[in-house]
Amino acid sequence: MWELLGPGERAELEELHGDKGAYDRLRRPRHMVSAIVELQNAGVEPDVWKVEGLDEHEDCANVVAAARRNGRDRVGCIGRGRGADAKQVERWLKTAASVPGFIGFAVGRKTFWDAVLDWKTNRITRSAAEMEIARRYREWVDIFEQATCSAT
Repeated sequence: MWELLGPGERAELEELHGDKGAYDRLRRPRHMVSAIVELQNAGVEPDVWKVEGLDEHEDCANVVAAARRNGRDRVGCIGRGRGADAKQVERWLKTAASVPGFIGFAVGRKTFWDAVLDWKTNRITRSAAEMEIARRYREWVDIFEQATCSAT
């Protein structure tokens, strides 16, 4: 697995007046596709590309097309949550799941942070924290699976 991160460079963000959302929508998807192609050309051949959440179906499809180009038909992509709020992560999961080639997701902080904090500050038991983490992860799985089924 290769985790592809695509933060905006200072000059690009300045062109967009510091609007990171605009960068995420307008530039990051193209940069991700270019980076995948360049890395493949340099011999980087992961079975799974872990990419930052994408807002548009077309952007997800372009990332998968790059990851699977030139006979790499078995390569998959997974989306990551980037620490975004739960509603944004849900949108990214639904968008990615609607594109064949997105095979899963990696969502960390939104799944465990609050439960671990509550446990560490003795607001809940370890068992309760484990149950909350499992419940939250199951929600992400359900969202992804339902969007995958809707797309087929």
